[in-house]
Amino acid sequence: MTDVNFYQLAAKPLDAVLPRLLEKAVAAGYRAVIRAADPALLARLDAALWTYDPASFLPHAVDGPYAAAQPILLTGGDAGEGAANDADLLVVIDGVMPGELTAFRRALYLFDGADDAALGLARHHWKAIRELDGVTPVYWRETERGGWEKAA
Repeated sequence: MTDVNFYQLAAKPLDAVLPRLLEKAVAAGYRAVIRAADPALLARLDAALWTYDPASFLPHAVDGPYAAAQPILLTGGDAGEGAANDADLLVVIDGVMPGELTAFRRALYLFDGADDAALGLARHHWKAIRELDGVTPVYWRETERGGWEKAA
């Protein structure tokens, strides 16, 4: 069973939320693939993962020749079964959802709750994923204090 966690961002931007979620994932032993269609977004997140906290280190790279060795891989490619780094955690950050979620132990779907288009797309994906076999969707809403509350 694959847990698919939808995270509706409200108080903090993606650049602040993603590194904290990835810290927890790496500490729990996950290998992650972060999928986005926008190369500029991937470049921005690559920089954010290097600089978000001077006391922390998240080993990662943008897809390339050393992809297989990366515990965290940022890619614009298909992150389905056979991801280059053998990821068991999929992170979707710009509304692009792969067809096969059951190739992962867990998936995170992060979106800006203040963006009507992103919210509408997340709702559409939520409804579609709820109907899939082998997945359990959970919806989290960020509180104004930066915590998370289960919404569905």
